[in-house]
Amino acid sequence: MIARIQNGENGYSATFERNLKHPIEEVWSYLTDNEKLPKWFSELHVDELRKGGVIKFDMGDGTFDELSILELKINSVLEFSWWADTVRFELSQESEGSSLRLIEKIHTITDHTPRDLAGWHVCLDVIEALLDGRTIERKEEWKIWYERYVKEIEKVNQQ
Repeated sequence: MIARIQNGENGYSATFERNLKHPIEEVWSYLTDNEKLPKWFSELHVDELRKGGVIKFDMGDGTFDELSILELKINSVLEFSWWADTVRFELSQESEGSSLRLIEKIHTITDHTPRDLAGWHVCLDVIEALLDGRTIERKEEWKIWYERYVKEIEKVNQQ
């Protein structure tokens, strides 16, 4: 399902939702366990899992940017800075598994925004596939979703 993109008072938000047939603890481990994290987002590494802690982003050139953990509730909420923006994962129990919501608060829409949104979309699909014991072709999926998010951003900009 495509993210819901909304214009708000302090910028924009993109909300992604997934219903997963897996327990919260299992989903949470993909968000925070450094052995599982690279399977869906190889540039991220949790350095200190606590409010005020750090997630490191590998810039691919030997340097790392530090993203601050803004809120943390084990098995429930992980929110961190994403440069000028924020990314928030929320988990809740469902009758047959769990619900995963990702909310990116976007300060300013740029030409890069559809790329990020397509990236988050595919990352969530990869997490679901890993939990289900499947794999997906990331590059091909990203291309499809990128085109859709370009159109979604155009709609938002016309509002």
